[in-house]
Amino acid sequence: MLIKQYSRFNLEAGTDEAGRGCLAGPVVAAAVILPKDFHHPLLNDSKKLPLKTRNLLRSYIIEHAVCYGVSFVFQEEIDSINILNASILAMHKAIASLSVKPEFILVDGNRFKSYENIGHQTIVKGDGKYMNIAAASILAKTFRDEYMEKIHEEYPGFNWAKNKGYPTLTHREAIRQFGLTEHHRKTFILKADQLRLNL
Repeated sequence: MLIKQYSRFNLEAGTDEAGRGCLAGPVVAAAVILPKDFHHPLLNDSKKLPLKTRNLLRSYIIEHAVCYGVSFVFQEEIDSINILNASILAMHKAIASLSVKPEFILVDGNRFKSYENIGHQTIVKGDGKYMNIAAASILAKTFRDEYMEKIHEEYPGFNWAKNKGYPTLTHREAIRQFGLTEHHRKTFILKADQLRLNL
């Protein structure tokens, strides 16, 4: 069962990202502040939920959250500053877009940089432990998946509608066959170990 929040503050934002291990497309982060009485029996880590449930929860979160923000950091900037910094930047931008300033930030994972001197805590696998991080994980994944399905129409040979830019065998084979697109992360492609990510 997910815990409502980590801190004693009323305005605690949960934040998470999607797309960190991809070969193509942006990294997308979301930040969510939930009301104290928020509840949905299906809320969980987005990776554990089927598509239909994720989309249902996305609508519910958007409707019932105190506020939410979603941010995209695209492949050019990922190549420029590296994926860890890009992931943190995306989370910062998502937090900055919240209509209400959080009093505390709960972060999925184990790496973060302080945002505007607001207290924060990193939680490994936090998207399966805390409601606000789970909500952020659902928004980040659904908004990113939606974007990847859109650019799939430009380059159907890469099958992004299905693999969402992750280094699947069919995606890697398409890169070998068709070459790179403007949506690919060039620093990922150049490193052989990035093609062997165990995701």
